[in-house]
Amino acid sequence: MGLDCLVVTGDATLLGQVKSHFRARGAALDLRQDSASAVELASRRHWDGVIIDCDDVTGGRDALVKIRGSRSNHETLIIAVLNNSAHKEAAIDLGANLVLCKPIDENRLRSVLDAALVKMEREHRRYFRYGIDLPVRLHDHLGQSFRAKMKNVSEGGMAVTLIDPVHLSGVVPVDFDIPSVVPHPFRAKADVVWSDSFSMGLRFLHIEKGCEVALQSWLSSLESQSQFRDSIEAGERDSSQNAPVG
Repeated sequence: MGLDCLVVTGDATLLGQVKSHFRARGAALDLRQDSASAVELASRRHWDGVIIDCDDVTGGRDALVKIRGSRSNHETLIIAVLNNSAHKEAAIDLGANLVLCKPIDENRLRSVLDAALVKMEREHRRYFRYGIDLPVRLHDHLGQSFRAKMKNVSEGGMAVTLIDPVHLSGVVPVDFDIPSVVPHPFRAKADVVWSDSFSMGLRFLHIEKGCEVALQSWLSSLESQSQFRDSIEAGERDSSQNAPVG
């Protein structure tokens, strides 16, 4: 599962420590050395995890507050890095989930990152959406149903394309059949997060009993398929790069 993490620091030592641990676990890192660009980036895309050098980056603590408050990263795991252990509770109050203090002990770093990665994978699973083409039924408050096509799905919601233009807002019941040898009906109530005439983003609010397990199983299957395709593509790239030049 490919994690995407944002690191906000100008400290080469800290960056080197984080790189060695995260890349060994297959996580991709995006570096920002100033708080303004980090906040701007976090305002328009989601991260599975964020590490902020709060004391050595100007405006680092403000960046922590703003990233935590952003719509895309409200639930993202954030690690605050401090110069003074006395400020740990303040960093937690600002929105950090975990705190590291400089100079960072390797054993402490490993312990914190191991705990963080479990939570980051959960966040990735909640947010990451798998492309899929599947019929969906939506219902308005009067009970009228509308046909749609699923574009992508995650543990937290889905995007759909409407067959006919219609404006839906608020909470809408949704249902579809989860693909299987014996299709499993999925029913939930979802909040319309965004919409236009032909597309809609939905966030699951309540999933009916029994449907959540089926959704998790389906997402696990989609993840396995995604990893298999990635491994095949990586193998093809390696073969192409290593092919003898005639």
